[in-house]
Amino acid sequence: MSLQDLIAGAARGDHACFAQIYERTHLHLFGVAVRMLGNEQAAEDVLQEAYVSIWKNAGGYRSSVDGQEIQPITWLIAIVRNKALDALRARKRRNTHEEPLATGPDGEAETEADTAADPAPGAAQLFDQAMHALRIDGCMSALDGSFRQSLALAYYQGLSHTEVAAQMNAPLGTVKAWIRRGLDKLRACLSAQGVAP
Repeated sequence: MSLQDLIAGAARGDHACFAQIYERTHLHLFGVAVRMLGNEQAAEDVLQEAYVSIWKNAGGYRSSVDGQEIQPITWLIAIVRNKALDALRARKRRNTHEEPLATGPDGEAETEADTAADPAPGAAQLFDQAMHALRIDGCMSALDGSFRQSLALAYYQGLSHTEVAAQMNAPLGTVKAWIRRGLDKLRACLSAQGVAP
């Protein structure tokens, strides 16, 4: 069954079709969200919201608009991108509009910046993210070539499993196994370094 057929099934309320949409697309869409947000937890949250939206709006998918063909995966990516952009805007609002936490000794409202121990949390956060990225790069480098290449194509370039298989000239089942095993090895490597994957 094609992705377009599955979306049509989900639009009719078919949970099995929706489960198939998730199974076929979650890795690809997770890669899109991670690249936009730079944070796996935030990406997981966005992906959850995106799938709720996909379920609710499956009936709104059109294979063509004004004569322009719209691939199902393009529609799904657009939903994830919109949710990720919403999350980025919300993050920016939180960072620029600090809520008063308490009243200081002089009666003035204190903000998070006033009470924070670190005068430059942005720099510390950037450093932590850079170190996490270096650890991921180190763990990626330690992977066997096929695991590393399939993960890079799927997560960094956002290719679907089928596209990865075509790019690597390998059977689809093999590519899925490489990605699954590669993720397991990557998680194990990061856990061994005390990093939450």
